[in-house]
Amino acid sequence: MAERMPVEEYLEGYAEVLAGVCATGRRLTREELEALRARGERAAEAGLGLRFLVRAHLAAARQVRPGGGRADDGRLLAAVEQAVDAFAEGHERAQTLAVRQEEAARREFIDDLLYGRSDLGRLAERAERFGLLLSHAHAVAVAQGPEPYGDGFPVSRAVESSLFARFGDRRILLTTKDGRLICVAPADEPDVLGHFAKQAYAATDGGGLVAVGRAHPGPGGVVHSYEEALNALDLAARMGLEGPVLHAADLLVYPVLTRDRQAMADLVSTVLGPVRQARGGARPLLDTLTAYFDSGCVTTEAARRLSLSVRAVTYRLDRIHRLTGVDPADPTQRYTLQTAVIGARLLGWPEREL
Repeated sequence: MAERMPVEEYLEGYAEVLAGVCATGRRLTREELEALRARGERAAEAGLGLRFLVRAHLAAARQVRPGGGRADDGRLLAAVEQAVDAFAEGHERAQTLAVRQEEAARREFIDDLLYGRSDLGRLAERAERFGLLLSHAHAVAVAQGPEPYGDGFPVSRAVESSLFARFGDRRILLTTKDGRLICVAPADEPDVLGHFAKQAYAATDGGGLVAVGRAHPGPGGVVHSYEEALNALDLAARMGLEGPVLHAADLLVYPVLTRDRQAMADLVSTVLGPVRQARGGARPLLDTLTAYFDSGCVTTEAARRLSLSVRAVTYRLDRIHRLTGVDPADPTQRYTLQTAVIGARLLGWPEREL
């Protein structure tokens, strides 16, 4: 449709300039070149493609008939080269500016979307420009790699190419924020976030971790899901949780446990405080309890994880029983001890004072 638009205003005076160059042998003046650049900018802003405009310039140049032989032909070609180059420079300059403005608008929208800093009604209107319908429910996945992600980075491009090659434009938003790769997808497209997680993990050669927030409706739902994903990554760092994919829905018990921080600190101090009296401090015994509970209270598996003998693990468990008065092998006492161990990991104890 753009190619059917009139181009006369962008060729005004062009033939006359070429004719003057052929007659005198001069080069285009600075004013003439700047006028061509300005026309190129206006043409780009009007949505006219550069290839179409170059073709129009060449067609207009064919109408100029230099009077004298090969020398005048050479002058004409040199003038056309100068003119088209200046016009294309202006066109590209406008295009670059438009891209930068679009990127700035997109970045501002993403910041407002993920931090909820804009009026929700206005935010929903802006979201449609970027392919999101915030009246629907959305979920957010956040990928964290060994190195920070950035727009245009090879890993980011690889994930983006794979995602859009498989799903096309299904109202997916892919971006980077604070060194992480973020994907926002409709709740009724769960395969999108699953594929995103798989590709983000593979692109880092297995060195990354992906957290997926729960789906929530409305503009505020994106913020909620994003925060859940970030909290899952934070939990993974504090608790040593293994990936490659963590789902916030599977980790809801941890926010419940830490909702009353003082109560949790009291539990850790009361139940686990005595293990500080052990030779070597609390850390070896705490690691033993962590491995024991993580292995389903199977002593042989805990020993394998700790690279210790079964006898050494059994001795440590007995030592914990004597110090705390709580038996890790007793099902009725195990829950209190395991909850205290989880609390210690969440609170960073014993390295951090409660």
